[in-house]
Amino acid sequence: MVLILGRRMNREDPGIRDSPAVKRKVFEVDSKTLACQDVLDFCSGASHSEGILQVFNEFRDCRLFTDVVISVQGREFPCHRAVLSACSSYFRAMFCNDHRESREMLVEINGIMAEAMDSFLTYVYTGRAKITTENVQFLFETSSLFQIATLRDACAKFLEDQLDPCNCLGIQRFADAHALKQLASRCRSYALANFSEVAQHEEFLDLHTEELEEYIDSDELCIGKEEVVFEAVLRWVYYNVEHRKPMLKALLHHVRLPLLHPNYFVQTVEGDELIQNAPECYQLLHEARRYHVLGNEMMSPRTRPRRSTGYSEVIVVVGGCERVGGFNLPYTECYDPVTGEWKSLAKLPEFTKSEYAVCALRNDILVSGGRINSRDVWMYNSQLNLWIRSLMPTDTGLSHHGGPRHS
Repeated sequence: MVLILGRRMNREDPGIRDSPAVKRKVFEVDSKTLACQDVLDFCSGASHSEGILQVFNEFRDCRLFTDVVISVQGREFPCHRAVLSACSSYFRAMFCNDHRESREMLVEINGIMAEAMDSFLTYVYTGRAKITTENVQFLFETSSLFQIATLRDACAKFLEDQLDPCNCLGIQRFADAHALKQLASRCRSYALANFSEVAQHEEFLDLHTEELEEYIDSDELCIGKEEVVFEAVLRWVYYNVEHRKPMLKALLHHVRLPLLHPNYFVQTVEGDELIQNAPECYQLLHEARRYHVLGNEMMSPRTRPRRSTGYSEVIVVVGGCERVGGFNLPYTECYDPVTGEWKSLAKLPEFTKSEYAVCALRNDILVSGGRINSRDVWMYNSQLNLWIRSLMPTDTGLSHHGGPRHS
């Protein structure tokens, strides 16, 4: 017998009054008739599972139906094996296999904090956790131990949002210890971008030598001037000078001493007592002196500007001629290997001449001589983007710079 719910019928309608359906509410129907009926696929949504979890959490508070007690640092947490196993593969392996813990009422877990265990169980039974700066480290380690990836990732995201010059180095060390590559990379990028501020905090002084070298060697280090790097290195060394003095040469090897202002180099660097008593550093000092005298003629890894300074080594092409006709061209252009872009500079004056000589002096360019027996010397000023005629022309006109040409 099947109960059929149909539409209401008007008893006044002729033919209906005596219908068997009026007298009976239960019909014999076959399967074909039943298949044609409307079906309501009802789902209460997340509220159903949330309601069950809420009841289980109330059971936990009242110790109702609990079948295991987790002991952490002497503090006991009554729980349900089924709930723990459903949420954590760690507990599933513990309770569902033939382990000793699967048969015992009291299970002791070492290596975690009781406060972190309390927050962890709150998440297991409610799906919510309060993550703070005080508990994030312990809660992360607890969720990692019990293999709760969602809570573990939430802790990592919280740490990333808390990055500050005073804590980014410590968070990076924590991330490296737990193989959090994304967080570690984010910390390193943050420290590089805020190095001037980071170097003023206590965590900076606790860096290992290799960690400090990795930072100060990077072209991505964001600083206004190279003096910031030198002062950070000295501050780190002087913090524990007896043990760190032997590392001074290795650290200065990554400081771009040639790019320091000449006055600062003479007064501060060469005047530092620690450096004066470190003969192993003299070669680096000599390299900086030579650069201050010779400019770009003296090249080394320490003469390469960092990207944050706004300077970069470029290739400059001066002049040239058309492929057809051989007309001389006035264009001066530079190519930046880092960005892969060409940039137009000020046009070369007197471009009708050719076969002149070009050389670089520090950050400027000199052009002299030419086929028309020119005595002029032009200098390109990189700061002004301007060609300036020298007030000291050559004694005789030069061509190819193989010797003078006489009129």
